[in-house]
Amino acid sequence: MRLPTLFLALVTLSGCATSPLPPIDPNMAWVDFATPMPGGRLLMAERLDGKRLQDGRFFQVSPGPHELEVRFDFEVPGGGGGLGMMSEPKERLCYLIIRYEHFEAGQRYRLEARNLAYSPSARLYNAKREIVAEDRQANCLM
Repeated sequence: MRLPTLFLALVTLSGCATSPLPPIDPNMAWVDFATPMPGGRLLMAERLDGKRLQDGRFFQVSPGPHELEVRFDFEVPGGGGGLGMMSEPKERLCYLIIRYEHFEAGQRYRLEARNLAYSPSARLYNAKREIVAEDRQANCLM
């Protein structure tokens, strides 16, 4: 299971790595991504206001309220492997929804996703590193 997932992630990311990010529009807000804790494998944009995105590396949004949906893949501890040994970690795929009412033009935001065991969470920070929104919904698959 891990090898096909890893291969798909690498193919997806290699396609993204070859195309440069678009220029930052000063009339829009820009949202970068991070997974600051170990175990986070992939964090990417899926939908903006319910519409699927073509480039999952960032969000660039108009001022005002928006709903961001991100995909977050991370490892969770494996189950018992017999003889007191743990099996390999398993990958968990989650979709997190973050709603923020006050995006400002020309501002940069940072969306960070992390996991505590099986539970994912995401926080949106403004340029002053203040938390301005947290995920309000998480749908996970194993």
